[in-house]
Amino acid sequence: MTELGSNRLLDIAILQLSIFVLSLAMLVAKMASSLNMLSANFAFLYLLEVGIIGIYALIWQQIIKKFEISVAYANKGTLILWTFLWAGLFFHETIALKNILGALLIITGIVMVFRDAK
Repeated sequence: MTELGSNRLLDIAILQLSIFVLSLAMLVAKMASSLNMLSANFAFLYLLEVGIIGIYALIWQQIIKKFEISVAYANKGTLILWTFLWAGLFFHETIALKNILGALLIITGIVMVFRDAK
């Protein structure tokens, strides 16, 4: 693999890392939503969420230097995969077949956008 190709793979990995970090913020927000708003645990989770969003913002700023904004933003659709994972693991929610089919359509769209990107 050429250096240019390996750099591109690293950029894609960092893009996906940013989406993973964003999913963690949503996970923490969902956890906080079940707590009393004035509790210490809620305050901790709220501050943790803000910190995670800050980390995400820093990574995202670096990502949009490397990709066209339309391509980078289209990849946020992979967030649905992390959402399904967290919903099942932490909240024991059921993922229906229609959810999986919808996610496959989103991923197909992302692949199509990414394939045409430079």
